[in-house]
Amino acid sequence: MSENSNEFKPTLGLLDATMIVAGSMIGSGIFIVSADMLKDIGSAGWLLAVWILTGFMTLTAALSYGELSGMFPKAGGQYVYLKESYNPLIGFLYGWSFFSVIQTGTIAAVAVGFANFAGYFFPALAWEDANTFQIFGLSIHYAQLVAIVLITFLTYINTKGIQAGKFIQTLFTSTKLLSLFGLIIAGFIAFKWDVWQANWQDAWSLKHLTKSTDGTISYEPLISGIALGAIASAMVGAIFSSDAWNNVTFIAGEIKNPKKNIGLSLLSGTLIVTLIYVLMNVVYLANVPLNDLAFAKDNRVALSASEAIFGSYGTIIIAIMIMISTFGCNNGLILAGARVYYTMANDKLFFKKAGSLNKNVVPEWALWIQCIMACVLCLSGKYGDLLDMVSFVVVIFYILTIAGVFILRKKRPDAERPYKTFGYPILPALYILMGTSFCVLLILYKPQFTWPGLIITLIGIPLYFIAVRTNKNS
Repeated sequence: MSENSNEFKPTLGLLDATMIVAGSMIGSGIFIVSADMLKDIGSAGWLLAVWILTGFMTLTAALSYGELSGMFPKAGGQYVYLKESYNPLIGFLYGWSFFSVIQTGTIAAVAVGFANFAGYFFPALAWEDANTFQIFGLSIHYAQLVAIVLITFLTYINTKGIQAGKFIQTLFTSTKLLSLFGLIIAGFIAFKWDVWQANWQDAWSLKHLTKSTDGTISYEPLISGIALGAIASAMVGAIFSSDAWNNVTFIAGEIKNPKKNIGLSLLSGTLIVTLIYVLMNVVYLANVPLNDLAFAKDNRVALSASEAIFGSYGTIIIAIMIMISTFGCNNGLILAGARVYYTMANDKLFFKKAGSLNKNVVPEWALWIQCIMACVLCLSGKYGDLLDMVSFVVVIFYILTIAGVFILRKKRPDAERPYKTFGYPILPALYILMGTSFCVLLILYKPQFTWPGLIITLIGIPLYFIAVRTNKNS
């Protein structure tokens, strides 16, 4: 195989693709975000309702993506769908946002999550001021260095070929799925009916929870539009935890029978993860009092539940589970993300070198530029804030992509569609309506989640025209 080969080899089967969907979705979010969600909405009923609603939206979106993946079974995924449905500018804005923060920020956040939980075994990684040092005016934590080492290691592994990344993905995803189902079964065995019943008292009353310095918890009832804003705010955590399901579309060129297997992997992967997420929250509510969940130390609700189930061994069990989860998640993110930059480069909208494959038939240069960006975000310490801020933009791009199903049915009625969107036009239209409502509510009630992500995206407009002009003059 020549150094400059530009043809991927289809070597991944349906199981591999499903492992990428599930593995990329399950990181550290499900172990943490329910705490902040409870602070926003304050009740057991609404906590499960938000997770079920998010799961329904994710499944609906995955079904729509199945049709698009069948039409365009090549590397690039969502970037390609947006370019084909609208124009190259819209595709570029997604690709730019993807590179600048969506994918790279997620990689950084997941890697630091891995390092944080490794702190249970290596005290120097515990998130304390004593475990930091100064360099070039920046305060760097040892956990951030471990995160950078992890990102660099997984990037290196993935430069050695798709088989290496595939092995890690299948091994770690299957391990964490078995571990999560094991925790769920243990949680149901340990089911505390008194805790469950107490948590379901006043289960559908929306309220904001706050905790004073003396430990007193107060409740602020939420009414009308403010309540809707609280639900949208709570959904940010659930959407973040459920994101990255579309990563499998980025590697379409390496999947066997992509017209069939991508759609099937999207459906099966998102369904498995949605089931796990809902059941995990049932386990939380069945074993830990609501207030203890909302104000769990460092938001680690899974740790509180694990300690209630397993006693003193719970901390070790959950720390190992999260390390396995985040390791496998980051491998999937790193593997898939570089394929978007590869496709953009071949459209002359990204660094030219990113558009070539190495002797192992992977986009090595694209992998390393992604690695550098993720490491920079690790050092900045701003990845968590950025991810909260781009949830709004992520959903906008999902809405635009799913609207592309309608556009392409009109623009290309005779195009081959090996798989057609289930429930069309009702389900995709429902997603668009729900996603738009989510975005509008964030604009109205949580603007801090909206404008920073929009600014990052809009910076891509001048960059696009600079790239186009450069191509014309070259």
